[in-house]
Amino acid sequence: MQAAYEKVSVLVSGNAVVVFTISGCCMCHVVKQLLFGLGVGPTVVELDRCASGSDIHALLVRLSGGGGKPRQQVVPAVFVGGKFLGGIETVMACHINGTLVPLLKDAGALWL
Repeated sequence: MQAAYEKVSVLVSGNAVVVFTISGCCMCHVVKQLLFGLGVGPTVVELDRCASGSDIHALLVRLSGGGGKPRQQVVPAVFVGGKFLGGIETVMACHINGTLVPLLKDAGALWL
């Protein structure tokens, strides 16, 4: 678990936006398309195609406060500015209420 934590820490501290996904997950696709549509180029980590994906997934379950959630409910997991923002519900809520773009600007992911 420590190695997964260190890997995630390095990724999220070195990139403005990081999205942990599973290939083929429709909610992951929605989050990625929203970010791309806003002009953000997030770092995307597909857990099912990553050697340490299962360890990172277990860490994300802990971060999300979940116990035995299926993978699709834990991902997408979005980090903005080095902090865990949340999943699809949080990202969409921030987009709808107008707080997502300022978060992205503060993190250096948007310049406009």
